Amino acid sequence: MDDDAKMMSIVLEDGSIDEVEFLISFKFTDNNKEYMIYTKNETDDNGNVTIYVASIDREQGDEPKLGGVESEEEWTRIKGVLKELSKNVD
Repeated sequence: MDDDAKMMSIVLEDGSIDEVEFLISFKFTDNNKEYMIYTKNETDDNGNVTIYVASIDREQGDEPKLGGVESEEEWTRIKGVLKELSKNVD
């Protein structure tokens, strides 16, 4: 694991806690929706690291709540961000 990794704990729907590595967050300014990309450092059969995307809801209480991606349009936009980010990786 990278020494500069930003580890964080997330509470899952069943109340269990998962340790994950925060990668990046971003916000779409036109609809004010914010997202976080993270990993559990799992790899698929091809050796690629699996990443996860969660929406961030900062309106409920003190701690932000993570949620899912609600529409195909959101996924399309998120995939565009991921594609642009991947271009900057050596």
